[in-house]
Amino acid sequence: MPFTIPQNNDLTINKLSSVFNNTSASYKFYWFISILQLFSDRNSQKIPIRDILIRMICNAWYPINYYKLNFGYSDKLNENIALIQKVLNIPIGVSLNDLFLLLQNSTNPLVNKLIIHFEQLVPYRFISPWIKGSKNEVIKKSQNYNNNCLYSLNIDDTNCVHINPDWRDYLYKNNKILLDFSYWNLLQYLQIRNPNVPNIGNKLIKPIVRANLNNQRRFWNLVLNEIGPIKCIYTGKSLQVGNYDIEHFIPWSFVSHDQLWNLIPADSSVNSSKSNKLPPLERYFESFVTTQYEAINIAFSNNMEIRLLEDYLILGSSISDIIQKPYSDFKKKYYNILSPLVQIASNSGFEFWNS
Repeated sequence: MPFTIPQNNDLTINKLSSVFNNTSASYKFYWFISILQLFSDRNSQKIPIRDILIRMICNAWYPINYYKLNFGYSDKLNENIALIQKVLNIPIGVSLNDLFLLLQNSTNPLVNKLIIHFEQLVPYRFISPWIKGSKNEVIKKSQNYNNNCLYSLNIDDTNCVHINPDWRDYLYKNNKILLDFSYWNLLQYLQIRNPNVPNIGNKLIKPIVRANLNNQRRFWNLVLNEIGPIKCIYTGKSLQVGNYDIEHFIPWSFVSHDQLWNLIPADSSVNSSKSNKLPPLERYFESFVTTQYEAINIAFSNNMEIRLLEDYLILGSSISDIIQKPYSDFKKKYYNILSPLVQIASNSGFEFWNS
């Protein structure tokens, strides 16, 4: 079902609704998202084009660098962002504000060329629903906000977009809805290009704060209290309550969830060294699945609340059904879940951990 935006009888809402039709790259999505953000943050109708382009790179930074989403063959955001990250040696985990300032103040000619690359077409094509013609024709016609277009270009040779005054209140009042409209369309675009990647909707924006793992730790504390210390599947070190970390077997940046079936206690040194790398299944799968099999049986026999154990329903129709299966069936089911995920993640660019 299409995402509809608020109507206004005085504005050409039908034109705005059609801006994402026939898109072959992600630029229009990030262009409008960045305009909306800068317009809201600065409360100004005049926005430098370079700032919009930098904000585009900032907004695409995590989906590309951290979550490794595929943006499509003809999309250059992926390639240009990778080069910018390499040239300036920017940490992938940089905050978006720091990244914006870093790029805004950059004097590196290659970096500036990579940023300005996106100015060639997107500012003009975005307003094509209102104004048809060549780049110069669009610039000229936009001066008088032809057909009540959203903005004008280079109205005073400052290389800015100037928001049409008629649209100002609408953009301000409906800023959040219009952002949702843009992200919803971006999600449709990315889902087509990442058909087997889980939770794409959670990978469009870097989470401000990751959820705590208190319930998951309670689960593993119960297991450890019941059976005593267990060996870390990665280092072989002894783990007991109070001296272990919760580790995502397949990286969180790929699965984008904290469900128990993908979590394992690990030595504290592992989280920093393994980071968002994949576990070689031929080395770690056997010990991982053995630990999981024992843990879910202990939790069930100790009457742990079913709500928490429901994370394991990916393995069967009910918890009792899962634990009644012989270990060989449990292991096979687990492998059939993990193996394709590891392969897809590897194909997306996630590296294997070499401990």
